[in-house]
Amino acid sequence: MMPAISLAPAHAKSVDKGRTLETAALATTAWTERWFPDTFSFAVLAVALVSAAAMVAGASPRAVAIAFGDGLWSLMPFTMQMVFVVILGHVVARAPPTARLISAMARVPRTGRGAIVYVAVVSMIASLLSWALSLIFSGLLARELALRRELRMDYRAAGAAAYLGLGVTWCMGISSSAAQLQANSQSLPRELLAISGVIPFTETIFLWQSGLITLAALVVAAVIAYHSAPAPVRAQTAEHLGIEPGLPSMDLPTTRQRPGEWLEYSPILSIVLVALAFGFLLNEFATKTTVLVISNLNNYNLAFLFLGLLLHWRPRRFLDCVREAVGATAGILIQFPIYAALAAVLINARNPSGHSLGDDLAMFFVRAASADLFPLLMGLYSGFLGLFVPSGGGRWIIEAPFVMQAANDLKVHLGWAVQAYNAAGALPNLINPFWMAPLLGITGLKARDLVGFTLMQLVILAPLILVLLWLLGRTLSYHAPMLP
Repeated sequence: MMPAISLAPAHAKSVDKGRTLETAALATTAWTERWFPDTFSFAVLAVALVSAAAMVAGASPRAVAIAFGDGLWSLMPFTMQMVFVVILGHVVARAPPTARLISAMARVPRTGRGAIVYVAVVSMIASLLSWALSLIFSGLLARELALRRELRMDYRAAGAAAYLGLGVTWCMGISSSAAQLQANSQSLPRELLAISGVIPFTETIFLWQSGLITLAALVVAAVIAYHSAPAPVRAQTAEHLGIEPGLPSMDLPTTRQRPGEWLEYSPILSIVLVALAFGFLLNEFATKTTVLVISNLNNYNLAFLFLGLLLHWRPRRFLDCVREAVGATAGILIQFPIYAALAAVLINARNPSGHSLGDDLAMFFVRAASADLFPLLMGLYSGFLGLFVPSGGGRWIIEAPFVMQAANDLKVHLGWAVQAYNAAGALPNLINPFWMAPLLGITGLKARDLVGFTLMQLVILAPLILVLLWLLGRTLSYHAPMLP
């Protein structure tokens, strides 16, 4: 009897240890469901905090207000590019061939926790190609998995897993806004081009060091997703949350009411547009380098437009899907200007000595940095700023001049400076709800349902990424910028 008695407590301790992340995630989720604000409130609170900090740093209320107003519409072209990234990612993900693929993929997992890890891995891998496609595709996959009631999958944890592409890996792939901007001289502001020159993908996202960080982050995030997911007896399924799994059908009517509708249901118009888009892309690849073509965000959107038309085949189906997708961009349309204004307050609201709060923060990190510590400190700086300004591309346009000037002065590999900014800057997305908007529209969840689980990811991944940025940065040497 004695061995049996002594083994039971040991087993119980093992189970308790295995449930540590699950217990922490459930406790954090209970708190966020009660206290975490909606995405718009979060953005406004961030503006208020940064504005107050700018005035404490010496900027006058008038300077803060002017910077806010000037910055509000400063990134509208970039905002519309982001809106189209979301819409076209949704269109491709909702096309019939893609829907059949998602249905087939949803039959793979055998357990609720396995399904959550599955969604996490799909999200993170897809985000390396397109962060928007990752959000929509993995959100639809989570919703399809929710139909399998036998899995007893926690729908909140599945939604959080679908968001990991945006919070962990997106900026390390070809959808990285900062890497795309740096690789294309036409996208770079003149003052930045004179400092950094053009930095090709081979010096940023295609470095083996970048690949190693991406792989490490993906594996660790998947392990966290598994251990933080509630067991079946504690899982909150979609039904428990009052969410009906599945999405409305997009089947077209079989009868036409008017002769003028014929073109809407004929593939002729789609073929015309696809042929034009294909011809344009062929010319782009024939006259420019491949890296330059795929680093252009407009080309990126054109390719997804061409793919979406081709997959939907008929204009009416394509337009119905676009109409469905537009609702998921509401948060971006109203909040992106607010974050642009916030960034302007941070950078342009200056005190009598001519310094802004952003200048003071940058100078603090640069003065503390050496060539060895620069990637680590840049990661800390980017991660901190990412809490308030979640757009990697939008922030890079504003902050890159002093970041890259500091990298030049300290003789730091310029591509690794971009990647340090990238890798750490993505992590605050795990708790900043700005980019959750498209995913929430697909899943029917709220930001507070996800943040309890994504916070566990942030707490563990942040120190790992920062240490890797420091260690791997030591393997790279400085090269003078490639000026045009």
